[in-house]
Amino acid sequence: MKDNTDTVTLEKKTAAIEAVKHVQDGFVVGLGSGSTAAYAIEALGERIKTEKLNIIGVPTSYQAFLLAVECGIQVTTLDEHPTIDVTIDGADQLTPELFLIKGGGAALAREKIVASASKLNIIIADQQKKVTLLGEKNQFVPIEVIPFAIAPVRKKIVELGGKPVVRESKGKLGPTITDNGNVVIDVFFGEIKNPAELAVKVKMTPGVVETGFFVNLTDIAYIGTDGGVQKISHIRK
Repeated sequence: MKDNTDTVTLEKKTAAIEAVKHVQDGFVVGLGSGSTAAYAIEALGERIKTEKLNIIGVPTSYQAFLLAVECGIQVTTLDEHPTIDVTIDGADQLTPELFLIKGGGAALAREKIVASASKLNIIIADQQKKVTLLGEKNQFVPIEVIPFAIAPVRKKIVELGGKPVVRESKGKLGPTITDNGNVVIDVFFGEIKNPAELAVKVKMTPGVVETGFFVNLTDIAYIGTDGGVQKISHIRK
């Protein structure tokens, strides 16, 4: 019998394989960050090898850039291709309405920029990421913040009912630094009934670069399950 880790990995891979079927020859593809999105990048690399697929990718992080190069995907930038055909990315949590929390990999600002520039946004996840309300299971909401503003942002977050924790780097002292040179504050709000409203309040705080709330940015989600893949479609407003 497979252990839980093997099961989750299989669910992620299955969802990724389904998602990359949307990619056609000549597409500009947004390449998400994180462990789940990595499976999509690898699957695209396999299609390039086996089908001679001709695509170019816009990585959302340095980690995604390195993996794309390793997988034989030609990379580009938004300066060269400001409109993206399809983006495939993961999520920390998602609801049936396709409200998301993202940013566990500290790439939330670039991920949201790429998602906003895409004609089609696809999210892939294992079934543990699907919840009824964002914030369940003690899930935090990442917020990218200018270092100069850490103290006042934390104060405002507390006023909004959140518990802010500056994310620490692994392997060295100090906070996690994003590809944009900012820090990440992980905020515990508990169960969030109106993520769109809370997202605006947090984003309006001076010093906040971006929030991990992704609302009305997703068209399709593929969720790996024990029996295959569940598809959720949503028309963006």
